[in-house]
Formats: sequence, structure tokens, C-alpha cells
Amino acid sequence: MPRRTDTLQDPEALTEPPKPRARRRRRPLRRMALWLWGWLSWIGARLLALMFVLVFLFSFVNPPTTWTIIQGQREFPGRATREWVGLDEISPHMVRAVVAAEDANFCNHWGFDMVEIRRVIASGSSRGASTISQQTAKNVFLWQGRSWPRKVMETVYTPMIEALWSKRRIVEVYLNIAEFGRGVFGIKAAAEYYYRTTPDKLSLRQAAALASILPSPRTRNPQTGSARTRAIVSGAQTIRADGRDSCLVLPR
Repeated sequence: MPRRTDTLQDPEALTEPPKPRARRRRRPLRRMALWLWGWLSWIGARLLALMFVLVFLFSFVNPPTTWTIIQGQREFPGRATREWVGLDEISPHMVRAVVAAEDANFCNHWGFDMVEIRRVIASGSSRGASTISQQTAKNVFLWQGRSWPRKVMETVYTPMIEALWSKRRIVEVYLNIAEFGRGVFGIKAAAEYYYRTTPDKLSLRQAAALASILPSPRTRNPQTGSARTRAIVSGAQTIRADGRDSCLVLPR
């Protein structure tokens, strides 16, 4: 007959903790998360590097085209011929008018006008507070329309542009790729299409009228006598008088 003690379990076995099965199940998930994070970091770093290279390249090479220009020229072929012009070949009136209309504090910020952003938030207005630098980032490298991915990439591109381009370069690129009407891209095409002249000969009222249509170029026409145009004329004269155009180094 077996002894009683032979049937008893080892006391140490009774007190032995259960095997950590839950931890073992978590380990594959943790490894997968680390692998995924590593790949995302690898892709993100290379995307940032590519963005930096493109911004650096276009600091001295004129962008040949953009997604917006390609789309617009397909929709309205043969409307106006786009040709690049340097900032010295553009009327100072045009440069001041577009700054007064789109970004009066252009020379005083680093790509984001925080004062204007706070004002818009406080007022609850639905209008945007995008600077010329932000619009240039969108127009050169990205696409139109509102979406979070585009806004995030615009937010990354903007400080790169401010760091690598001069303020004069930013305005020059902006004016040469901006849409001034259906199929009309760039200030040279706009001056020829609307006024049968060249960018260097634009008057202050003509320049202000062209700047007045930039928020919605496909639905507006330049009108030299409109209230919006008169306001831009006044704004251009103001930034010239108070020196807010100093970074652009324009003839007085």
C-alpha cells in the first residue's frame, strides 16, 4: 500500500506562480509595434530629407510647373502663356500690392503670422490666416483643397522655405506661379491677358486690381475702381510709408 506522503504534492510546486502567458502574448505585438515604428521613422526621415532638398533646389532654380498649373492648363488650354520674370522685372507697385492684400506683416514674421492667427481665432471668423510663405509652399509643392495631410505638409514646408529662401525669392516665386484667372498663371501672363502690358509697367491701380482677385481667381475679375482695389492701394501706400516692405528692397 502506497504511503500517504507519496500522494502529496511538493509544497514548492503548490506555491509556484503561474507562467506569464499574457506577457508572452504581448511580446509579438510589442515587436510588431516596434517594427512598424521603425519603418515609419525610416520613411519619415527620408520624406523630410526629400522635402529639404526640393526647397533648397528651388531657392535658385525656378520651379518648372506645379500640380495646380498642370490642372489649370488642362481645363483651360491656350488661355495665356506663362513665362518666368525676375522680381526686378516686376513693378514695385505689384509687389507691394500683393503683400498688402495677402500678408501685410510679411517682412515681420517667420512664415506664420501669429498675431493674425490669434485675431482670427478670437473673432471666430472662418477666413484663413495663411501667409504668402504658406501659400507659396502650397502652390509649389502641394495641391489645392482643404485636408489635414496637406496642411501638415504645408506646416513643414513653410519654415524650410523661410530658412532657405530670401523674402524677395518667396515673393518672386509666388507671383510667378499664382493663378490670376482661369488658366492664367504668373504675373507676366496676367499683365498681358488683362492689360496688354508687361509686369514692370503695371500701375498701382492695375496691380491692386490683380491682387484683389487672388483669394478666388476663378470667380473674380480685376476691377480698378472696386472698393477692394481701393483698399489695397491704400494698404500698399501704407506699407511703403511705414517700412513694412523693407525686406523686399524695392525702389522708393
